[in-house]
Amino acid sequence: MKNKKALLIIDMQKGSFTSKTPRFDTSGVVKRINGLAQLFRQLDFPVIYIQHDGTGTGEFEKNTKEWELLDDLKVEETDLVIDKYANDVFYNSKLQPILTELNVTELLITGCATDFCVESTVQSALTKDYIIKVVEDGHTTGERPHLTAEKIIEHYNWVWRNMIPTKGRIIVENYEQIKNSCEQQL
Repeated sequence: MKNKKALLIIDMQKGSFTSKTPRFDTSGVVKRINGLAQLFRQLDFPVIYIQHDGTGTGEFEKNTKEWELLDDLKVEETDLVIDKYANDVFYNSKLQPILTELNVTELLITGCATDFCVESTVQSALTKDYIIKVVEDGHTTGERPHLTAEKIIEHYNWVWRNMIPTKGRIIVENYEQIKNSCEQQL
């Protein structure tokens, strides 16, 4: 049986992309996410937007401007939107039951922030034996006191390429490689 894939788009929310919290290559990452989402819809694979819901914390309160997805993302009615409550998307969210119901075995992971929610989700998905494909140029983060955003992204792409796999595995490919692979399936 062919692997059923899902595209995860993590925390691409207005509150993470402010003048005080600039992100590396935001417009490029959004463009690549939109391109992958369009391909996944054509292949009849789920596109899942994940929004951090910080209700009660004073940040990312549900239905506030900072909680909203970026305006440049092309969200369709058929896409799924789920809330998350910790760095790891799987923690106390509806993600796992949805993936199980849809028979998803392979996750394509994109989003923000590389060193927090994207990393936590990759690690968690690996322990759940998913086949994980991280979009090398489809995740972003901000500058940190000791590293540039570009170096953080480069570092985590290297880490993910070199992790010891479980029954699943991690593959890191860039947008063009993934796009070409998807187009061959159309």
